[in-house]
Amino acid sequence: MGEPCRGSSAAAGNVPRVKIAVCVKYVPDIQSDRQLVGGRTVRDGGDGTLNELDENALEAALSLVEASGEGEVVVVTVGPDDAVDAVRRGLQMGADEAVHVLDDAIVGSDAIGTAHVLAAALRQVGGVDLVVTGMAGLDGLTSLVPAALAALLDVPALPLAAQVDVTGSTVRVTRHLDHATEVLEADLPALVSVTDQANEPRYPNFKGIMAAKKKPVTTLTLADLGLDAALVGAAGARTEVLEAAPRPAREDRVLITDTGDAGVRLAAYLVENQLV
Repeated sequence: MGEPCRGSSAAAGNVPRVKIAVCVKYVPDIQSDRQLVGGRTVRDGGDGTLNELDENALEAALSLVEASGEGEVVVVTVGPDDAVDAVRRGLQMGADEAVHVLDDAIVGSDAIGTAHVLAAALRQVGGVDLVVTGMAGLDGLTSLVPAALAALLDVPALPLAAQVDVTGSTVRVTRHLDHATEVLEADLPALVSVTDQANEPRYPNFKGIMAAKKKPVTTLTLADLGLDAALVGAAGARTEVLEAAPRPAREDRVLITDTGDAGVRLAAYLVENQLV
């Protein structure tokens, strides 16, 4: 990781020029029929997408750079060939460049293995002041990668942020817990994960989509990163899926045909079953 930012912009309220890396994930579309084969999620079926929660991370990073009037956002992903679509989406939203780690040896990696790859990729990028991630991947929902990545990079972790600000060489986040609101601060470099309450992600416009075609996407392998393959893949995984089964069909559904009184009948059903 790079040295903490020292510069500032008076016009932007002492917001420094930062290099921000956003870690994103290519996940199966949550509306599709997802499959597990051999205990692994099928990720190359052509129906994948950028993890929705990572759009909040991208928006947070882009907003920080826009607030300072200068800076750089690099979007990083680990995954199969199709995963490049995730970083291209980031470029369309406004990121400056992208890194895609692609290597057959990564197949079967768990959260810790993924964190090892991301950490190596970020070191390769170099000069990163702030790492931003989403709160979770919608395929596994473990929320383990941000903390593991911060530990491997040896930087402070500020998780589940609803608001992110950078002033000078300090990052400050506000997060909302069940019965309290916390404000956390740390010196840069640091890692922040953001929730889906942090912002409303922008939608790429035509100009952004066209500009993204000219932005660089660097593809790296484990050899490029100098990373031992024993740390990743099924061999390096610290977790294992022992069994998986399709979700059973619901048997308690009540279907009401609307003949003009569906609202009344639905209300009666809710009252009768003490659901209101």
